[in-house]
Parts: sequence; C-alpha cells; structure tokens
Amino acid sequence: MDFLTLMENKLDEGRMITFEEAVELAKGKIEDEKLFLLADKLCKKNMGRRVDLCSIINAKSGGCSENCKFCAQSGHYDTGVKIYPLLDVDDVLKAAKENEKEGVHRFSLVTSGKSVSDEEFEKILGIYSVLRKETNLKLCASLGSLSYERAVRLKEAGVSMYHHNIETCREYYPKICDTHTYDDRINTVKNAAKAGLEICCGGIIGMGESMEQRIKMAFEIRELGVKSVPINVLNPIKGTPFENVRSLSPDEILRTIALFRLIMPYAHIRYAGGRMCLGEHQSKGFKAGVSAMLVGNYLTTVGNKISDDLEMIQRMGLEI
Repeated sequence: MDFLTLMENKLDEGRMITFEEAVELAKGKIEDEKLFLLADKLCKKNMGRRVDLCSIINAKSGGCSENCKFCAQSGHYDTGVKIYPLLDVDDVLKAAKENEKEGVHRFSLVTSGKSVSDEEFEKILGIYSVLRKETNLKLCASLGSLSYERAVRLKEAGVSMYHHNIETCREYYPKICDTHTYDDRINTVKNAAKAGLEICCGGIIGMGESMEQRIKMAFEIRELGVKSVPINVLNPIKGTPFENVRSLSPDEILRTIALFRLIMPYAHIRYAGGRMCLGEHQSKGFKAGVSAMLVGNYLTTVGNKISDDLEMIQRMGLEI
C-alpha cells in the first residue's frame, strides 16, 4: 500500500495526520493531481459543496505603528497607501448592504494598527449594533490585538467570528516583524476564543519561508482549534522590504492549499488575498481543498468582481 493511500485511510477513519507525515506528503514524490484529488475528496466529505463567502471593509487605513515587512499599511514604509480614520456607520452600512445583495454570507470591519483606541472601539461597537439590526449578515471583526474584555463586548454587539492571523510559523516570525511577538498574536486568538467567538486565523505564504515552515504554521493553527483558515499569497508591495520577493508558482500555491486541507480536514480553508497570483488557475483551488473565499476588494489591493467569483463557483459545480 503506497503512502498516500495510507494517509487517505487514516483520514477516512477520522484520525489526524502528523507533522512528519505532512512533511513526507510535501516532498514531491506524490503527483500533484493525486494530492489534489485526496484534498478535494476530504473537503467535499467534511465541508460539503457550499462555499462560505466573506467580504471586508478597510474601516481604518494606514499609519500602523507595526513594522510587518509585507504590509502596505505600516507607517514604517513609504507605500503611498491611503491614510484615513475610522469610517462612519453610514459608509460601513452601505458597503455591508451592497455585499449582502451580491450574495455574501459574512462581513468584517478591518482596522489598521496594532489595536484600536477606546474611543474607536466604542464607535465600532455601535457600528456592529446597527449592522446586526439592518442586515442578515454574519458579522466578523479584525481589529488587531484584543483583550478578553473587548472580545466579550464584541460578542455582545453581535460579532460571531474574530479574525487574527499568525501570518507565519513561530520560528519564521522574527523575519517578518519585530515590533510585536508571535505570542502577542496567539494571546489575541486565545482571548477571542475564551469569549466564545469563532476564530478565523491563517497566514501569508510566499514570504521566503520554506514549505516545511508553512506546514509548521498549519499545525500551529490546528492546535488553536481554528474553524476558518485564510490562506493569503504575498502580493509584493512597492516600498515594503518584501517588494522584490519571488512570487510562488501556481503549482506551489495549490500544493500548499492541499496540504493545509489534509492537516485541517474539518476547518474552512479560505481563499484570501493574493489569489490573483494564480491567474487562470484560481478555479483549481476548489479541486484542491478550498471551501471558503474572501470576495470583493482586499485591504489595499483590488480583487475580482464578486459576480465573477460567484460565476466561477457555480462553474465548478459548487453552491453559494
């Protein structure tokens, strides 16, 4: 019995693969198509055929105190990004309703900065209260570092999921940021989970890390009990330290997605920023383990039209 069949049998029995097994799967001895086929089979079995759709609004942009080397919004780099304060409730509500009309299931406010001020947080709570009354969207939040007390208040305001990426694995984290620690990110995830919020936590691939380090990130996310795992592909931004990083090939991106699916068989593996790097191969992700997708525009880059994404999903025989 070959190694891939052994892993398939293990997963069919509801058992989880180990780090060593995932590394073995990643070595390239197994044909991509066979790996994708297993990931797709597992995805459809555990997650069904309905693609979970979310959208975001850049509710506060630029001027961040942190020095994450990939980020256009860091105040440490000259990227030409727009800088503006927290949006008013009317602007957010308008965007939310437009996204809901397009067929989106979830909507999130995303703010730049390590965290938001007390004044901003109170305003954000008010915005969520309005969104809860005026839409049927599931509400998510991505407000940077978060205390347990704030997490409780977000849940009370109607937020059901908190997003906070670990970005990369623990050992590689010092290579991407040194104004806060990897453990700061872990603590935020734990605070949100303790308050009863579902967790959306993933990272960025293609920042110079190895495939083994991506696998380490996946296992670190799995340990946190995450239900939604956004996979971003680095979109090198001019002015950042990573502006000249080599882009990943479509095959490497898809192989990473498939491995994440095998490592986390019961979580949503979510297409997020940078999937435009796949070009005409974007639809292949839905045959390699993707079960959810961030649609519309991203924080500082333009995405596909939502209608084009919905058409792609339907073309793949999936549901919305």
